[in-house]
Amino acid sequence: MKISYNWLKQFLQIDWAAEKTGELLTDLGLEVEGISNFESVKGGLNGVVVGHVLSCEKHPNADRLKVTTVDIGAEAPVQIVCGAPNVEKGQKVPVATIGTTLYTNEGESWQIKKGKIRGEESHGMICAEDELGLGESHVGIMVLGETLVPGTPCAEVFEIEKDKVFEIGLTPNRADAMSHFGVARDLKAGLEQQEIQKELLTPSTSNFLIDNRSLKIDVEVENSQLAPRYCGVTISNLIVQESPDWLKNRLKAIGLSPINNVVDVTNYVLHELGQPLHAFDAAKIKGGKIEVKTLPAGTKFVTLDDVERELHEDDLMICDAEHPMCIAGVFGGIKSGVTEHTSSIFLESAYFNPVSIRKSAKRHGLNTDASFRFERGIDINMTEYALRRAALLIKEIAGGDISSEVVDLYPKKAQERQVFLTFDKINSLIGQEIPRDTIKSILTSLEIKVNNVTESGLGLTIPNYRVDVEREVDVIEEILRVYGYNNIDHKEKLTASIAQTSKYENHRIQDIAANTFAAQGFYEIMTNSLVASNTLELNNSEAAAVGMLNPLSADLSVLRTSMLFSGLQTISYNLNRQKSNLKLFEFGKTYHKADAGNKEHQHLALYITGDRKSSSWTSSTEKTDFFYLKGMIQSVFARLGINDIQLEPSTNGMFSEGLGASVNGKHIGDFGVVANTLTKEFDIKQTVFYADLDWDAVLSLINRKNKVFKDIPKYPEVTRDLALLLDEGISFQQVYDLAWGTERKLLRNVNLFDVYLGKNLPQGKKSYAVSFTLLDENKTLTDKQIDKIMSKLTSRFQKELGAELR
Repeated sequence: MKISYNWLKQFLQIDWAAEKTGELLTDLGLEVEGISNFESVKGGLNGVVVGHVLSCEKHPNADRLKVTTVDIGAEAPVQIVCGAPNVEKGQKVPVATIGTTLYTNEGESWQIKKGKIRGEESHGMICAEDELGLGESHVGIMVLGETLVPGTPCAEVFEIEKDKVFEIGLTPNRADAMSHFGVARDLKAGLEQQEIQKELLTPSTSNFLIDNRSLKIDVEVENSQLAPRYCGVTISNLIVQESPDWLKNRLKAIGLSPINNVVDVTNYVLHELGQPLHAFDAAKIKGGKIEVKTLPAGTKFVTLDDVERELHEDDLMICDAEHPMCIAGVFGGIKSGVTEHTSSIFLESAYFNPVSIRKSAKRHGLNTDASFRFERGIDINMTEYALRRAALLIKEIAGGDISSEVVDLYPKKAQERQVFLTFDKINSLIGQEIPRDTIKSILTSLEIKVNNVTESGLGLTIPNYRVDVEREVDVIEEILRVYGYNNIDHKEKLTASIAQTSKYENHRIQDIAANTFAAQGFYEIMTNSLVASNTLELNNSEAAAVGMLNPLSADLSVLRTSMLFSGLQTISYNLNRQKSNLKLFEFGKTYHKADAGNKEHQHLALYITGDRKSSSWTSSTEKTDFFYLKGMIQSVFARLGINDIQLEPSTNGMFSEGLGASVNGKHIGDFGVVANTLTKEFDIKQTVFYADLDWDAVLSLINRKNKVFKDIPKYPEVTRDLALLLDEGISFQQVYDLAWGTERKLLRNVNLFDVYLGKNLPQGKKSYAVSFTLLDENKTLTDKQIDKIMSKLTSRFQKELGAELR
């Protein structure tokens, strides 16, 4: 939010430097993130002076140029070549001297330099309006008043306004400070704590008078809960034109573009007092009536940005007797706005239900200055005052007559909240005793009424504009921010308690897994649990999805039902930035509807794509494959002490090929190659390997027994190899399980180190080269023992798997 210091000084007559004021605003909780300079004319016309044309002769080498001699208040006149058709001897003109920087309408800068034009020296430039940023005209140079003295800075002639603009990072709860008046109100309270008394000056509306009653427009509000207060007045015989400079400068300083005097006034009062206003062209109001109501779902409405929108049945609309004219509190319609042909208006000032406005704004993807304030809650007591203030301003700068009584539909007056504040609660929360007189003075400076004082506390009435102050702790926060967080003493002694947690806590187990992946070059990611609703169609999970009641946008409207799509978005984002080799992991949750209520599940997801190993002068590129992913899954399970994992083909439709993992019949996850139909949706053209582990199931399988360590065996291991000819349908897992089922006492490892299919093998056959590691921890194995074990293994393979030795 931008706040003009000059504008702020209209409420508080303060002569502090902007930096000092910014520090106090920050201390008050209105954090000033930066202070920028504003000039009504960019560059401030620095270096531009009044010149007196002493002579003007035709250029000897150019028909359209003239050579002038100009007195600019220096020791001697300067020669300037000018191409303007209206330059003449005796004129007073604006001259940009050597070294002056001028700016184009697009903000680009260029510097005046000494030069030669068609052989004649030129020491400056006689300027037109648009070259100085004072207007749009370029038909000729500006001609100034004859009484001006040569050498006078043009910044003095044109009264260039300079301002300091605060960029305030306002927290969402501070709706009361979303205006210059609101900031000034806080600043006054802060100054009082420094024993600086300043009067808060507010614009007077005492001269508001009804000129006639020639333009009456009736107003009807169908639902006072959606529009608790609605005010309006008509103004006729006005002239819509460009706003005066002072008004345009105020709006430009805070980043707004002036439009016309009527619209500019509504924007001005919005940022001055925090009350949104809207002006309707009265001639376009059919039936002479305003109706505030909702319309049937699907009603078409074209807004000011010329976009046709389909209304929701809960959208509050401002309508005439025939058509909708405005989405209440959000955006006006294209057919009822003020134009240069408007001569009479209906001026609206209202308080709309914040929840209703927020939902309408989100539904239509509209975020305006008005909706921004209505959503957070404005001051319902400011509604009529702001209307009168705006009407007087419009009458001042656009002329016209106030042509009706002020309509004020306010059926149920808003009640101010009552809070009892105890001194003990203040001291316990702040950790320091603040003098009671100081507490009362702070509350008074914040316009919080002290109704009664007891030994234990204060009975308070909270003004309606402080929508965020509801409880005792909220009042204490107000006291503390005005008193000053910096004024709270620091304790010399720091006390803390140490919580005892189990080593099997979720976060500790997550750290073990995370460190395992990080050691292998993986990066941890954290993605948003909210996704676009159309992603659910990719895995047919629309029915199970949990939708948001108040989505931030269409892309963040439902909670994810799978970890995959968030990961694919991350991969796509990186691939588009030339990061093609990715190894990622994430701990996160998925969400599903259930008969007993919504449920959430914890997951550990892995995403791998690209090369496992980049090429170098010592080795070539090594592609990531399915077995690398499988190895990573097995290694993390081993690290967590989860053994006896059974693998079987996965039925998950997200994979083109994959495996499902289970322990004792309990499914713990799936992993494999993501189907091309899914990766194409994210514009990913390379293979993606994905693992989705049910982290809740993994946690339930963690071995909680203490680990037992033993000595490294003294005796050597023995390795024997077998080349087995098997049917193609036999998996290594079958060989592995059969080996362990045959010999458990001395067998230490079974490893597949070669697979061969093709030439010189019978059709339907394949060859496995398998190594077997044997060890006796108590003695050295003999050849006789080894041969006996290998014979027993061979016999089992032949009998149960139909294996043949090659």
